[in-house]
Amino acid sequence: MTPRTLGLWPASALVIGHTIAVGIFLTPAELVGALSSPGLVITLWVVFGLLVLFGALSFGELASRHPQAGGPYVFLREAWGPRVAFLYGWQCLLVMDPGVTAALAAGLAEYLPVMFPGAAAHARWWAVAAIWVLAGLNLSGINVSTRVMAAMTALKLAALAGITLLAFTTGSGSPTHFSPFWERGPGAPPIGEALALASVAAFFSFGGFWEASRVAGEVRDPQRTLPRALAIGVGVVAAAYLTTTLAFIYLVRPGHATSAAGFAASAGGALFGSTGARVLASIVAVSILASMMGLLLMAPRVYYAMSQDGLLPRAIARLHPRRDVPDRATLLLAALATCFTLVGTFQQIVSFFICTAIAFVALAVAGLFVLRRRGAGYVGFRAPGYPITPALFIALVIVVIALVLMARPRQAVAGFAVVLCGLPAYHLHQSRH
Repeated sequence: MTPRTLGLWPASALVIGHTIAVGIFLTPAELVGALSSPGLVITLWVVFGLLVLFGALSFGELASRHPQAGGPYVFLREAWGPRVAFLYGWQCLLVMDPGVTAALAAGLAEYLPVMFPGAAAHARWWAVAAIWVLAGLNLSGINVSTRVMAAMTALKLAALAGITLLAFTTGSGSPTHFSPFWERGPGAPPIGEALALASVAAFFSFGGFWEASRVAGEVRDPQRTLPRALAIGVGVVAAAYLTTTLAFIYLVRPGHATSAAGFAASAGGALFGSTGARVLASIVAVSILASMMGLLLMAPRVYYAMSQDGLLPRAIARLHPRRDVPDRATLLLAALATCFTLVGTFQQIVSFFICTAIAFVALAVAGLFVLRRRGAGYVGFRAPGYPITPALFIALVIVVIALVLMARPRQAVAGFAVVLCGLPAYHLHQSRH
């Protein structure tokens, strides 16, 4: 059994550091471009922040009920049985975890040439090197990796706070960019299409907050710490997105830039002049590295939980005898992520697994209804506002899945097909045992 060494700040840092990645700079621009109204953009962030907080509180109760390594895998197993849990672990091991890691590495590869023009020819290989350096840090032990993660998260939040402060004090922005507050600018897409695009972008920016529950087996007093860490983490993320968006609108009038990259470049130029692109790229790189670090730390805990249930060979998810980390699972994840990084782009990688990933998240939250009916004597943390709060979060996920299916049907269907391929593997495993 791994020791419980993580306190409130390291657990909160996992939520914040993994959730805030490249989206902190691209999503505000996407929202402004689609909605073309400061009032609508701010309202959308507030609404989605509240709905995601409802999901975080639901995961807090799930983690309090089952404070074991594995997070969603454990919740799905307890609520819906081992078959559904195996399918989740199957897609995590082969598709989602290496895919997310590779997508972040591919995003890093796009920003490296901005900081170091000479790295353009070999940016993808530098991204692969980043995967293995971060994997090596995680192999050093949970205390070392969480300290590095906490430091990177603190640096990331300080940089975002600095950008916001500079935007409103020394930047070349104007409060007139918020006027008119509700009226949409000329050339904006139809409101229905704009809300659909903005909703998908906003939800994906919060994606991954639930992964912190994977390390529940290593958190001190998890029944109290994990619910608080999830709520604090999502609250800080929502506040960071909102304040960064306000700063960007103050710097660049909605409608002035037609793309996310152009909007971010205009904001960087208004803040830092000719060096703006390089400074912003450096902050994006720190955000991406922290998110990769968090995933490489949290993801192998699912494989460990599956091996404890006999659904994976114990050799894959063994714990290092001295460092108490799943070293072989971490190396396997880094190897698969390397393959994804070398053959795919950011958008190609993400489009295949995102629908299935959030479908399992909704299914895990829905499991709370099942577990409450079974565990009448439970006395730990309870999600406030139940059953309305988890139901609203599940409804949000269903809407996002429907929007993605309409926008990218082939990729989404392919992702579900990969998950269903796990059914024969599960039944083959059961027949052998």
